[in-house]
Amino acid sequence: MKIAVICANGKAGRLIAKEALDRGLDVTAVVRGENRSAAGKAIVKDLFDLTAADLAGFDAVVDAFGAWTPDTIPQIPQAAAHLCGILSGTDTRLLVVGGAGSLYVNKEHTVCVEDGPDFPDIFKPVSAAHGQTLALLRERKDVKWTYLCPAGDFQADGVRTGAYILGGEELSLNSRGESVISYADYAIAMVDELVSGKHVQERISAVGR
Repeated sequence: MKIAVICANGKAGRLIAKEALDRGLDVTAVVRGENRSAAGKAIVKDLFDLTAADLAGFDAVVDAFGAWTPDTIPQIPQAAAHLCGILSGTDTRLLVVGGAGSLYVNKEHTVCVEDGPDFPDIFKPVSAAHGQTLALLRERKDVKWTYLCPAGDFQADGVRTGAYILGGEELSLNSRGESVISYADYAIAMVDELVSGKHVQERISAVGR
């Protein structure tokens, strides 16, 4: 299986690339500069300069683009839109590293995590950008996308336990009542979906056990 991991030098991208390689997948890193991921092959190019020819022949593409500054946060949905344009009408699947803020907290699906009074103001712009990404994906019937949300507490340096609980549109909690997952365990969930392809044109989520 041939996959491309976009922003493979990032914390999430590096772990997803490594997890995929460890499972025997054919991985190409897409990076702007020197490839620092475990992937032996790389496309050195800015995400927004990628063309359909660059991504032709891949079974799946992982969008691990991240942004935190006011001038780059709007690029989160822009990145997904650009990739959708490239992959439109093809069989190549697009898997997007999402955010937890848009997960629902009620059965009626009218209230999201980011609507809560305790949701930190500092995360609201990023959460809104991820929400915009999900909204634009839902409109794309021409792309085989999957949007994978992490748990509320997404721990970059958390340990790899090898276990997670797969959820859907609602915020899931583990047996201790926590919504937490390490980047490493999230990478397992991402690669599981890469391999299985069970949730095309769906938003799913993952929480650590």
